[in-house]
Amino acid sequence: MTALKPTHHTITSNEITLHYLEYGNTNSQTIVCLHGLTGNAHAFDGIISQGLKENFRIISVDLRGRGLSSHPAFHYTMEDHAKDILDLLDHLQINRANLMGHSFGGLLSSYLAYKYPERVARFVMLDAAAELNPDVVEMLGPALQSLDIKYKSWEEYITEIKKAPYMNFWTDDMLYYYKADVMDTDEGGVTPIPNLANIIQASLAVGNEPWKVYMAEIEQPVLLINAPGIYTLGQPLLPEIKAKETVALIQNAEYVRVDGNHHTMMYGVGAKQIVAAVNDFVPQA
Repeated sequence: MTALKPTHHTITSNEITLHYLEYGNTNSQTIVCLHGLTGNAHAFDGIISQGLKENFRIISVDLRGRGLSSHPAFHYTMEDHAKDILDLLDHLQINRANLMGHSFGGLLSSYLAYKYPERVARFVMLDAAAELNPDVVEMLGPALQSLDIKYKSWEEYITEIKKAPYMNFWTDDMLYYYKADVMDTDEGGVTPIPNLANIIQASLAVGNEPWKVYMAEIEQPVLLINAPGIYTLGQPLLPEIKAKETVALIQNAEYVRVDGNHHTMMYGVGAKQIVAAVNDFVPQA
């Protein structure tokens, strides 16, 4: 694996313990990264290994209920998540943040930009939009159902991961993410860290927000990066037409298409293309 060597930090944020990773030069412009629905802070390692940390200080967060952050039984609304991030920004002494969010994290970025515009300078949405594929529930179903599975070993777990329809290539950078995705069981195997009940709460919270209304009111510069490759069911999770509809809603947004699908865009060629687009979009210190 590529030696990324982040530093680990934990803080008390919004009455929970919030864990985050830090990469790059502390004297550089900061980008705060927010992962997807069932992800963890290592979701951005493939992008970071393609050079993003060379020009920026990267803060990548374990959202509540994921990774090494607290796993409360309740409180998974968008506002709960937003307050976690606002307290983190206060801790980091960042008045106006550059955000980059993948999927759920992209929607959380837009929520913050709409509800707390004074705290967000600009943000990048990675395969996130006001509307996804109409079949999104069916497309994500298998991944959600796997959250409560206990695997006999790490090897069994990673073998099943590599069988997923969206996994059309493999890179060792993915190991960081998947190693951080599971915890040991008493039986000597592993099981995913996110709890299905908590993730369902977060999913329902997404459905309760009027995203088109928010998008139409956002004034900050936005970069929407879309990877419309096949994810599952022979379809992309975010079709290009849906991504461009969201860009049209936002007052100051641009669209960039990259290689890969909703997952693999974060690695390899897609990740390299993301780095180039972000370098052009976020001013460097």
